[in-house]
Amino acid sequence: MKYPMALRLLGTLPLLWTVACTTTQPNVTPEAQPLASDAAVNEAIAQIQLDVPQQEAVESTAIVPQTEVVAPTHVDLWARLRSGYALPKESHKRINQETDWYGRHPNYLDRVAERARPYLYYIVDEAERRGIPAEIALLPMVESAFKPFAYSHGRAAGIWQFIPGTGRMYGLKQNWWYDGRRDVYASTDAALRYLQRLHKNLGGDWLLALAAYNSGEGTVRKAIRRNKKKGKPTDFWSLHLPAETRGYVPRLLAIARIIKNPAAYDLELKSIPDTPYFSKVDIDGQVDLALAAEMAGIELDELYTLNPGYNRWATAPKGPHYLLLPTDKVDAFTNKIAKLPKDQRMRWAHHKVKSGETLSHIADKYRISVALLKSSNKLRKDFLRKGQNLVIPVASKSPRTYRLSEAQRKQRTLNAPKSGRNKITHTVVAGDTFWDIARKYKVGVRQLAKWNAMAPRDTLRRGQKLVVWSKAAHVIAARHVSLATPPSSKPIIQRVNYVVRRGDSLARIAARFRVRVADLLRWNTRIRKSKYLQPGQRLKLLVDVTKQSS
Repeated sequence: MKYPMALRLLGTLPLLWTVACTTTQPNVTPEAQPLASDAAVNEAIAQIQLDVPQQEAVESTAIVPQTEVVAPTHVDLWARLRSGYALPKESHKRINQETDWYGRHPNYLDRVAERARPYLYYIVDEAERRGIPAEIALLPMVESAFKPFAYSHGRAAGIWQFIPGTGRMYGLKQNWWYDGRRDVYASTDAALRYLQRLHKNLGGDWLLALAAYNSGEGTVRKAIRRNKKKGKPTDFWSLHLPAETRGYVPRLLAIARIIKNPAAYDLELKSIPDTPYFSKVDIDGQVDLALAAEMAGIELDELYTLNPGYNRWATAPKGPHYLLLPTDKVDAFTNKIAKLPKDQRMRWAHHKVKSGETLSHIADKYRISVALLKSSNKLRKDFLRKGQNLVIPVASKSPRTYRLSEAQRKQRTLNAPKSGRNKITHTVVAGDTFWDIARKYKVGVRQLAKWNAMAPRDTLRRGQKLVVWSKAAHVIAARHVSLATPPSSKPIIQRVNYVVRRGDSLARIAARFRVRVADLLRWNTRIRKSKYLQPGQRLKLLVDVTKQSS
């Protein structure tokens, strides 16, 4: 039998092998070097197989043992996350400093990991699917400590801390009903797409991409140009970046290092199953969230935990039309909602316009926006006529039912009497902080937080009930206020430390964060209304997170 082409190709194999063994790359040992010429060898072998008759080819391959490919299994989600680590192994004093801090505060990392439990599987899964280093799934620990309602002085919101403009750029809607920056499903997709773009634009360097996520791509590029001009290296550690960014990237690397080997830091991470916590369920329209929780068989606060993007008592009329639900509750929910007529998914009030009433009057009465009132009734103009019938979306449950905090549920089990103390119920009002309340009742801040299953830095909500165990002989009257809150949901109050910028005024800052000038003055007693603000001056603000996307 003659196989001229095969023989010619076989004759080239010694040469190809010689090239493969002698070609070297700088700083690469022969054992570690990639044999680029192996492709040529494989091509030659493939050509030989093409030239051999089919019967002989089958006989030759029949004796080759077949290896079954088995997908890797992991003990839990932490193990899966570790197996996907791909950032460069760095050793730097800034990483060591951050690692030392977390090592001294194990309870903090425990709390953050527990808050991450509902979301982490989805984020790891998405990062893995896109080929992104698994360490980046831990970035919300740095950004927001996995608090879905986190809100910063720079108006960044959600676990990924998107500012309004960048959020809109990546398709995150922000309106009266809904803030996509807090939507875990939508914001995770947006954040990973944004990071991938930064990675590509900055030469495939993940550390530079992370730095740009924190301080902006322009800031990082400017620092790179400055170093190039001076003939200096342009890696992350060599750049002169804002102080916050210089600590931001090492913080993530420190957390990744600790999670890689928690035992080395005397830590034990609670296991998280390597299975989906939630599933996305399309609902094809608007639905009352209390009703949705009932149909799913879960508490309403759990529904809000998985769907923190919704500002009100219902999903947004114009979408998104989906809910995230615990995976084991999906079947029950889909069966029930399929049988429920669409006109019964929301509760509607009927209002007959009286003489002298305006859209504003009616909207105030029902605690809704004028825009919602107009859209619900397809009104193009602001004019109303006497006797006109309007339909108004209202909550199916009492306002107190909506957006209950996890701490409030746990509070019932923590209210056992304390020896020698009197129980006081304190109602949080705008401006309250743990420090203010603790000082009022002469108790410790940490003690107060512990009584309410919270941490001292956790957000207080206006109207929230706190238990205080006072040693005073008489029970101090708790503060009660008439809450002018919409029936949609409870406000979520968070403290923001704002640094005054050039051109700022009290009125401008108040408008930006949707608070009153009078409140600004009350929270910051050292400033006067008649005095000009100075750039760099620090102000304390207490903002309602749910109003920042209106």
